[in-house]
Amino acid sequence: MTEEISANPFLAASTLPCQLPNFAAIKDEHYLPAFEAGFVQQLAEIAAITSETGAATFENTVLAMERSGAVLTRVANVFFNIASSHGTPTILALEAQLAPLLSEHADTVLLNTALYERMMAVPTQGLDAEATRLVAEYRKSFTRAGVGLDAAGQARLRELNGQLSSLSTKFSHKVTQAGNEAAVHVLDAAELDGLSADDLATAAAAARTAGHAEGYLLTLILPTAQPSLEVLSNRETRRRLHLASVSRGSTTGDSNVLGLAATMASLRAEKASLLGFASEAERSIEPQTAPSLEAVHAMLSPITAAAVRNARAEAGKLAATAGHAIEAWDWAYYSEQVRRDEYGVDLAALRPWFELGSVLEKGVFYAASKLYGLAFAERHDLAAYHEDARVWEISNADGSTLGLFVGDFYTRETKRGGAWMNSFVEQSHLLNAHAVVVNNLNIPKPPAGEPTLLTFDEVVTCFHEFGHALHGLFSSVTYPKFSGTNVPRDFVEYPSQVNEMWILWPEVLANYAKHYRTGEPLPVGTAEKLTAASLWGQGFATTEYLGATLLDLAWHELAPGAPVEDPLAFEAGALAAAGIDLPAVPPRYRTGYFNHIFAGGYAAGYYSYIWSEVLDADTVAWFKANGGLTRSNGDHFRETLLSRGFALDPLRAFHDFAGRDADTAPLLARRGLV
Repeated sequence: MTEEISANPFLAASTLPCQLPNFAAIKDEHYLPAFEAGFVQQLAEIAAITSETGAATFENTVLAMERSGAVLTRVANVFFNIASSHGTPTILALEAQLAPLLSEHADTVLLNTALYERMMAVPTQGLDAEATRLVAEYRKSFTRAGVGLDAAGQARLRELNGQLSSLSTKFSHKVTQAGNEAAVHVLDAAELDGLSADDLATAAAAARTAGHAEGYLLTLILPTAQPSLEVLSNRETRRRLHLASVSRGSTTGDSNVLGLAATMASLRAEKASLLGFASEAERSIEPQTAPSLEAVHAMLSPITAAAVRNARAEAGKLAATAGHAIEAWDWAYYSEQVRRDEYGVDLAALRPWFELGSVLEKGVFYAASKLYGLAFAERHDLAAYHEDARVWEISNADGSTLGLFVGDFYTRETKRGGAWMNSFVEQSHLLNAHAVVVNNLNIPKPPAGEPTLLTFDEVVTCFHEFGHALHGLFSSVTYPKFSGTNVPRDFVEYPSQVNEMWILWPEVLANYAKHYRTGEPLPVGTAEKLTAASLWGQGFATTEYLGATLLDLAWHELAPGAPVEDPLAFEAGALAAAGIDLPAVPPRYRTGYFNHIFAGGYAAGYYSYIWSEVLDADTVAWFKANGGLTRSNGDHFRETLLSRGFALDPLRAFHDFAGRDADTAPLLARRGLV
């Protein structure tokens, strides 16, 4: 073994607290050798399982699989967060190189007939419920991967998986590139009327960082809607910003991804057919909590009709306010005007009360401490992967260590858009591992010495992503396969959405929402006004979300052999067919920047947010009916649901928590659809 390999920090478990990766020692040149060593290690471990001469047992087959691939897990957990949060050219080139190798390795494992046969031979008599479930889930994994295909079928499946992996990585890289290229450069500050002095300073700093000698740069967040559209009074500037947002990835040039999207949809349709499904949507939904594709459409159809009706009514009200027909770039601006005039809520004016440090430590952390008894201590002695990322140690009420939390909140050119949670280390009693999780956001970084003031949407995102973090941190399962957020995609958003309920909870709001200069609390009645105003704009919000959801399903209900020659025409046709083609309400994501479904694992799964929201809204109603922000409520939610990961059927876990199945009425009321 060369000196370079032997010194590789991924080859042994980290000795830092909770096995936090030793970022100070990790260099770019360590990743590829570690992946290669990880491939070799896991295949050797699998060979040992399949060459076992004795009868297959839970210990020598299933547990051996759970313990396998330690090096590969360590390096992959770090690398893929780095690729998303600090994707330098070197890292992105390596990600593209690794994509087909990882796909091939996964196929080598899951298409291993000898391994599958041993797994099928493992007796389950005498096993506890979690172990029995583990055996069943492994068997499903092999079947879903295509182990039952003949040699020709498996060969084609490997080709498809390799192509899709490479195309997905390419799509992600190009969307980041397109977003950077589409940022709107403005020379005259007068064209940015409505932005605060802090926002102008941030835009000026962004322009300098991007290499502009003068002017201001309006950078883009990943969804269609851009926060600045709420306050920019110059209609032409709003138009430029909106068109920059919706045209990302679909203009001429190297960052155009439309062809990639169409190719991926076609390949996914072929893969689904090979595996015995009518479409990729049907294949994708099969392992989720939703019982079928038909059930998803049955839920979405009436909600879509009601949402569009509400959005049309809102458009009429906005046109009356504006004195002219409403275009897509006008909606947010006049919607905020209605919110101010009719509900007394000016979201832009509230930003001085939403300073990042206060929102995080006196809001997000405070709510978790009151609800679950947690304590947070920032560990300045522990290095993260970037100077902007910070590390906290989290302790339980009895002083025992729960895990580590890494927060990386600022946008940068090397970070992909959006917000997300990842795990560097997943909890497991089998491996004696505590969770180490990270939240990534994309908040514009102000000039040095200036406060980071959040929009209300960014406050929501802070609480939302920490809900994912809690799901990972609270995991208390034996087996890594079931840890934390390793649950069906249409369940994973549920705990994060529940955590949003504490944003306006009086005790929490009073603790964090204080003016960053004066320390004054929010004006009396603000929370009540925000709550009263929450139904305003639900037509728009639900329609833009459903536009993206139905576009996702359309791409993945394609029949095999039905190529899409004109992706933009396909997109328009899909929205029209769904009755949701409102020009003033474009989908939350269009094809050219729909990272969730073409690069983020949500293919035919964007419906998950509203499917999860049924459980979320019902859970919020449960908390309110049972006393709200109390330790007893938090401990009950933690013990019955958040700690269970996938060791228990998710809907059974919900039933254990609520004492019944979910009710849709709270969701319909929240969305103004009753």
